[in-house]
Amino acid sequence: MSFSDQVTADISQSIRILTNLVAAGVLHSNSALTEMIVAILDLIKAMFGPNISDGNALIVKVLSILRKLMDVSRTLYLQHWVTFTEFYSQVVGCIKDVSGRLLYESTACISMVLTQVTQGLHSFMAPDMVAGSSPEENTMIQILDHAKSSGLMGQICLCLEISGSGLMSGSSNHCAAACEACKATWALVDASEIVAMKGHVRLFPLSSFIVHSELQLGPRVQSQHACDEVESSNTVEAFSKVLFGSKAMQVALHYALHQGFEQSLGATIQLMLRCCIFSPPLCNVFCGLPNPLPISSPMNGGGDKTFVADIFRALYLCASSGKESSTGEPKSNKISNPESLVTISCLALATIAQGLKMRTRHSPSCILTLSQTKQKDRLSLLARLASSNNWSTCSTPPPRCASAMLALASILSLEDDFDRPNNSPFSEITLALIPPTATLRTFLSTPPSDATNVDSMMLTNWNGLRDGCLGLLEARLKWGGPLAIEQACSIGIPSHLFFLLAEGSQKEDKMRERIGLSPVGVVWGVSSIALCLCGGAFRDILYRKEHLGFFCDLISEPHLKALKCWKGHGGGSVGIRDLISATVNVMAFPFVALQSVPGGPSPSASINSGFLLNSGSPGRRMWGENKEDVEFIEKRMPQYVQMLCEIGLPAQILKCIEYLEGNDLGRPVAFIAKMIGYKPLSVQLLKEGLLEPGRVRMLLEEGSSPKEVVIDVLMIVSELARMSKDLYEAIHKADLLQLLKGFLNHDDANIRAKACSAIGNMCRHSPYFYASLLRHDIVSLLIERCADPDKRTRKFACFALGNAAYHNELLYEELRRSIPQLTNLLQASEEDKTKANAAGAISNLVRNSSKLCEDIITKGALQALLKLVSEHSVAALSAGSRDAMGDSSIKIALFSLGSICAHPPCKQFIRSSDFFPVLVRLRHSPEPTISRYSCRILSKFSDA
Repeated sequence: MSFSDQVTADISQSIRILTNLVAAGVLHSNSALTEMIVAILDLIKAMFGPNISDGNALIVKVLSILRKLMDVSRTLYLQHWVTFTEFYSQVVGCIKDVSGRLLYESTACISMVLTQVTQGLHSFMAPDMVAGSSPEENTMIQILDHAKSSGLMGQICLCLEISGSGLMSGSSNHCAAACEACKATWALVDASEIVAMKGHVRLFPLSSFIVHSELQLGPRVQSQHACDEVESSNTVEAFSKVLFGSKAMQVALHYALHQGFEQSLGATIQLMLRCCIFSPPLCNVFCGLPNPLPISSPMNGGGDKTFVADIFRALYLCASSGKESSTGEPKSNKISNPESLVTISCLALATIAQGLKMRTRHSPSCILTLSQTKQKDRLSLLARLASSNNWSTCSTPPPRCASAMLALASILSLEDDFDRPNNSPFSEITLALIPPTATLRTFLSTPPSDATNVDSMMLTNWNGLRDGCLGLLEARLKWGGPLAIEQACSIGIPSHLFFLLAEGSQKEDKMRERIGLSPVGVVWGVSSIALCLCGGAFRDILYRKEHLGFFCDLISEPHLKALKCWKGHGGGSVGIRDLISATVNVMAFPFVALQSVPGGPSPSASINSGFLLNSGSPGRRMWGENKEDVEFIEKRMPQYVQMLCEIGLPAQILKCIEYLEGNDLGRPVAFIAKMIGYKPLSVQLLKEGLLEPGRVRMLLEEGSSPKEVVIDVLMIVSELARMSKDLYEAIHKADLLQLLKGFLNHDDANIRAKACSAIGNMCRHSPYFYASLLRHDIVSLLIERCADPDKRTRKFACFALGNAAYHNELLYEELRRSIPQLTNLLQASEEDKTKANAAGAISNLVRNSSKLCEDIITKGALQALLKLVSEHSVAALSAGSRDAMGDSSIKIALFSLGSICAHPPCKQFIRSSDFFPVLVRLRHSPEPTISRYSCRILSKFSDA
C-alpha cells in the first residue's frame, strides 16, 4: 500500500522519538518493548508492496529502530522471528536497493537474533547447567529449527551473492550487508553445533572407541549422536557447496574478511574454518589456487588479495595491538580481543593447510607463496605467536599459543621432501623456528592444569591442545636428521610420546586423559615414535607385549570405525590411510632393518618384498655404526614374531585392509609381504583368510590396485608356494591361475617376472598344479617369456619351466616348444643365474622320459650345454676357481649333462662331441663340486 506524505512524516517522527528513547536508555519494560516490536512488525507488513524501493528509505529507518528495540529487549519470540523471516525472504527475493542499506538493515536484524540465540544456547547448555529445558531455551531451539526448515541459509547465501555482485561492479555499498550475512551464517552454524552436542561428551576417535566399548553404548544412543552431528555438518556443507560455485559469494566473504570490523572478521574466519573441514576443495579457493591444481607448475598460493593473506594481515594486526609506537606512545588497539582472534585465525590456517594436504598435490608455497621473504615472515609470525607469554613455565599453553603451534606444524607438514639437504632454504627457515626438543618435551610431559575438566585438553572439537606440539616435533625429527633423533632419544622423547598416546586409551576412569589428541595429532605422534626407532628407541618401544598391543589397537576395527565417522581432518579414508601407514612403519621396523644392513641387497631387489617399506620406512635410516643394533634385532626376531602372533596382528592387518581404498593398500600389503617369510606369522595370516578368493581378487584387480600391491601379492603367493607343498591347497582355493595368466602378458616387467616366479614355486614341491597349467594354457606363455625383453622375466621363466618339467612328464608335449628358447638363452649373453635355470630346465625335460631327447639333440640344446661348460673350463681349472665360481652356471650344466647321460642317444652324442675332452680335464678342477660332477658324467662312459 502507499502512504501519504503526512503518514510518512508521522512514522518518521515516531522513529526519531523511539531512537532518542533507546539512546537515553529509558526503555526497560519488556512488555512495552514487546508491544513496540509487534507494532513495528505490523507496520513493516503494511509498508511492504510490490515495489519495495518506493518506500526504501522509510523501511530502512523502521528496520533500524526495530533492530535497536530487539537489542534492548533481548527477549526472543518465535512469532516475531517467523514474521520477520517472511519479510526477509521477500527482501532478498525482489530487492531493488542500489544503496545496500535495506539489505544491510534487514540482514542485521537476522544476524542479531541468531547471535542472541547462539549466546543463549551457550549459557543454557554449558556443562555446569542443571539438566532440563527452560521456556527461553525452548524458544531458542524453535527459532533455530525454523531457520533451518524455512531455508534461511539459502536466503543468506542469496544476500551474499547480491552483495558480492554489487562489490564486483565497483560499488562498496554492499560491504556492510556482506559482513552481517557472514555474522548471521556463523551464528546459525554455531547454534547448530551447540544443539548437536547437547548431552554428549565430545571424544576424539582414539578415546571414543574405548569409552563406547567400556560403557557398552547401545546402537540407538550412538546413532542418535551421529545423526545430530550429521545435521550440524549439513548446515556447513550446504553453505560450502554454494560458496564453492559462486564467485560473487566468494567476493562478499573476502570483503567481510578484509574490511569488516572485529566481530564480522571473526565470524568470517570461523566460517572459513568450518568450510575447510567439510569441503576441502575450498582450501584452494581461500589460497587463490585453481581447482584442480596443475600437475607440474609451481604452486604460488596465499598471495595478495587472497583470503589467506587477509588472515595473516589479521594476525599481524593482533601481534602489534597494544605495542608502543616509535614515539613511546601506545598504539591504538583496534582489536578488543586479540587472544580470540589469534586463536581462530591460526586454527583457520591450520585447517586450510590440513585440507590442502588431503589434495593430490601440496607444498608450503600453496599457503606461503613462492617468495622466500614472505615464507620467512609468515612462519616467523606464527613462531612468535606460538612462544609468546612464556607458556613453557605454565602447565599448559594458552589456546592462542597452541593454535599457533598447530598452524605452524600444519603448514610445515605440507613439505614432502624431508630428505632434502639440511642447508636448503626452506629447512634453514623452519628448523630455526621450531622450538627446541627439550621445550617440546616439557609441554608433552606436563599434565593439564584443570584435571577435572573433560575439555581441558581440547583446543576445539576437532583439535587437541597438544596436536601442534607433536606436529612440530615430527618436523624437527624429520628435518634435523640423525642428530635430532639422537637428541630426542637421549631425553626420553619416545617414552613420553608412547605414554601420551597410550594414556588416551587406558581402560581406567580418567576422562581428562582420554581427551588428548585428535586423529591428526595421533598420526604425528606415531610418526615421531617411528622416526625415533632408528635412534635406538626400538629397544624400549618394540619388545614389550603391552606396547605392541597398543599399536595393534590403533588399527583395530573399533578405532577405524570411529575414525571413519570423524568429520574433521584426520578422519575418513585419508585419516585411516595415514594412521595405518604410520602404525605399520613402527611395527615393521625390525623386518625392514634386517633387510637394510650395509652391503645388503638393494631395496628393490627381487628377494626383498615390501618395496614401499624398504624405500620409505624409518628402518632404512639406521644411523651410524649399527652392527650392534642389527645383531640385537636379529637375535630377538623370534621373540618379536611370537609377540606379534600373540597380540593377533595378522588378523588386524587383514581386517584394516577392508577400510582402505585401492590406492592406499601399499604399506599394509608390504607389511604382510614382510611377515610372510616367518612361518608363525604366515600360518596365522592363512588362518585369518589371507588367500580368501574375494580378497585376492580385490588385491590383484587390474586398475584398482597399485602396481606395488600387485607385485607384493605375487611375492606373497610365491613365498608361500616355496615354503611347503602343504600350502598348495590353500593357494589352489584362491583361484589364482587365470589372474597369473594375465600377468604373464602385463605391460610392467616387474609383474611379469613375479608372475613367472610364483608359478615356478607353485611347481616346486609336487605336480599339484600341472593339470591346471595345462587347462589354462599357461605353459605356452611361460615359453614366450623366455624371450622377454626383461632379463629378470627371462630368468624366472626358465625357473618356472624347469619346475614344470621336474615331477613327471605330463607337460612334456607342451614344453617341447621351449627347447629352442632355452638353447638360445644358453648361447646368449645372459646373466649366470638365467643360464643356470635354462640348463636345469633342459635336464628336467628328459628327467621323466626320453620322448624329448631327439629334440634336445636336434635343436642344439645338448651342444649348447657342452659349449657352456667349455667356455667356463679355463676358469674352472685355475687355482682360484675354488673361490671364484661359487654360483657359476657350469655346475648346473655339468649336473644336467650327468642326468642326460641316462638316455643312450644323448650319451652317445656327448661321447662323440669335440667338447668331451674338456669333461675329462674338469675332473681335476680345484673346485670340489665341479670335479665331482665331472667324475659323475665320466663314470657313465666305460671307456672314459
